[in-house]
Amino acid sequence: MWQDFFYFPKGERRAIVVLLTLIVLVIAAWIAVPFMKEEVAEDTGQESFAEMKQFLAGVHEIELQKQQKNTAYLKKKAIQREVILAPFDPNLADSIELLRLGLPSFVAHNVLRYRQAGGKFSTAEAFARIYGMTEEQFNALHPYIHISEAFQKKRDTLRYEKIEKRDSLEIYKYPEGTLVELNEADTTELKKIPGIGSGIARSIVAYRKRLGGFYDLAQLQEVKYVTPDMQKWFKLENSPIHRINANKSGLDRLRSHPYVNFYQAKVIIEFRRKRGKIKSLSQLCLYEEFTEKDLERLSHYLVFD
Repeated sequence: MWQDFFYFPKGERRAIVVLLTLIVLVIAAWIAVPFMKEEVAEDTGQESFAEMKQFLAGVHEIELQKQQKNTAYLKKKAIQREVILAPFDPNLADSIELLRLGLPSFVAHNVLRYRQAGGKFSTAEAFARIYGMTEEQFNALHPYIHISEAFQKKRDTLRYEKIEKRDSLEIYKYPEGTLVELNEADTTELKKIPGIGSGIARSIVAYRKRLGGFYDLAQLQEVKYVTPDMQKWFKLENSPIHRINANKSGLDRLRSHPYVNFYQAKVIIEFRRKRGKIKSLSQLCLYEEFTEKDLERLSHYLVFD
């Protein structure tokens, strides 16, 4: 009877055999997979290590080649930059000669560009004005600079004779105790004062024009190169001073005066715009742009018509 229970037709028996076979294969694969993963991992690790080792070897070789190239370049540069001091004409020396003299490449390039633009070195001092040239470099090269006759300045005989003749003339100077009216003297008269030449005389006249006139001899100290000893040669005798109309002058006219800066001129313009005409300097004393000294000086140069 039990035999009837375990009896299967031929087709079912085949299906059971196939199913059992599949089950066995699945179990076998499940057991074998971990071992396969370990082998793959070992193989992969060995391959990765080999590739990494090969890569590092390549990098090391590249670095070694770069180092060799840099060493060769530095040696070549050292040979090229060996300083050889010898007589030279900056108008004729080429770039190699300039580099051998110890000049940096950019300075040598500036020398060549200057010559290409038509520049010439007529004196050794002219060579010192090349952009990038240091005083130390010029002092080292100065004994070796030789300017060819073709590049030297030609002496203008007629011009130099006139200058020498002019310089040989004695310029008349006022005797001690002479007083000159500061607001009326022109440059010719100013040059007659001992210690005052053409430059200082022009500066005094130009500053006097900007001011509108001097009201105090101490103002001379505001002129460049004027010394306190020069004041004893001047006097002020009620000379008229040209004043600026604070209610009519524009911004540029106001700021052109030596005692009015841009911000002070703006205050005056804004005050007129908002409050009308200015009647006196006391109305400006509340503004921080004006100090007591500013207002005192401007009282001689501003009118409020």
